[in-house]
Amino acid sequence: MRIEGGRLLVAGRDAEALAREHGTPLYVFDLRRIGEQAGALRAALVRAGLTPRVRLAMKALRDEPVLRYLRGLAAPGAPAAIGLDACSPGEVEHALACGFLPEEISYTGTNISERDLDVLAPLDLHLNLDLISQIERVGRRCPGRAIGLRINPRAGVMRGHAQSLYAGAKPTKFGIYEEDLERALAAAERHALPIDTAHFHLANGMLDNELPAFDEALATAARLVRRLIEAGCPLEEVNVGGGLGTPLHEGERPLDLDAYAGLLEHHFGDLGVAIGAEPGEFLTNEAGVLLAEVVTVEDRAGTPFVGLDCGWNVLNDHRIYGRELEFVLPARADKSPIRADAPSSQDVTVAGHINEGDDVFGEGVRLPDVAEGDIVALVSIGGYCHSMWTDHCGRPRAGAVFFAERA
Repeated sequence: MRIEGGRLLVAGRDAEALAREHGTPLYVFDLRRIGEQAGALRAALVRAGLTPRVRLAMKALRDEPVLRYLRGLAAPGAPAAIGLDACSPGEVEHALACGFLPEEISYTGTNISERDLDVLAPLDLHLNLDLISQIERVGRRCPGRAIGLRINPRAGVMRGHAQSLYAGAKPTKFGIYEEDLERALAAAERHALPIDTAHFHLANGMLDNELPAFDEALATAARLVRRLIEAGCPLEEVNVGGGLGTPLHEGERPLDLDAYAGLLEHHFGDLGVAIGAEPGEFLTNEAGVLLAEVVTVEDRAGTPFVGLDCGWNVLNDHRIYGRELEFVLPARADKSPIRADAPSSQDVTVAGHINEGDDVFGEGVRLPDVAEGDIVALVSIGGYCHSMWTDHCGRPRAGAVFFAERA
């Protein structure tokens, strides 16, 4: 995104004009931004002396134009190729239909069923297992198959929350705890399943100031990884998951990728293994904008309400992960909060059109004067939004346009 002549441009195109042309609500995606983020992450890992395996977490953004764009960046197995992290058989089948090979897919699901294995077992994709019962199930179905082991070091970082949803003091549904590691190893040995990958996920939305906490969590994870090596596991990859964030609000510092890669090198650089990274929002957030029309401007008991022609059914990331939103008026971008020094005239509540009282995008939002018919942009929401829509109240999915080249 950029501002030019007081107007918001996405992929070099006028945001308001796109909304008028295609209708609202409308997602606009700049696919090149995804490729730029993936390239920056890979380059930082290489500079740290690591062997990178960068994959997109499909649950963040799985639309066919996105996957085909990534598929076209490099041939399978090429250093610049971007793989996929899948978490359901449906995602796997979609990836294959978009041209990815099974060996380019890392599967990290939870509570794998026999029906799941009907799809997964015949494919030469990599399975990361996070429960002892899952090791037993895969072992009965696929004895001798190489697997990854997802570990839970009871440590994590989650921006804006007391602890991570994936790993922390509170028991979660993910991963093998240290006290259960011997049982997991015994189950794998019983079924002759070599463990070639150590997988963990420690962060969510991590920015630069959270790197010290991430370093502490990595130290715990590294201890468990070395226990696997000491047990004779033929590790080829340490998969550090995703959780890398992107800045949204004034004062937030972007993640220092070289510092991030340096921490990974410090903890794992002597192991001679590849480093897998599977971010979702880091690759996709800055690639996407949601455009909506203002359909209501009304004072309610002293509070100005701005009603949009969309609801949380098409943008529920902030409901699930608690992520705040940032609003811009595309036709008056030089007077909207995308700039730190931009004037704002009022505090408003921005509400959606779902028939639920909590369908509110923000309270106390500073916006310039708005009128019915204006277009509002919700910016930097390319990940975990468009892919998580529901049809609650019979409201349809938002439209979407994808641009692989910038105007």
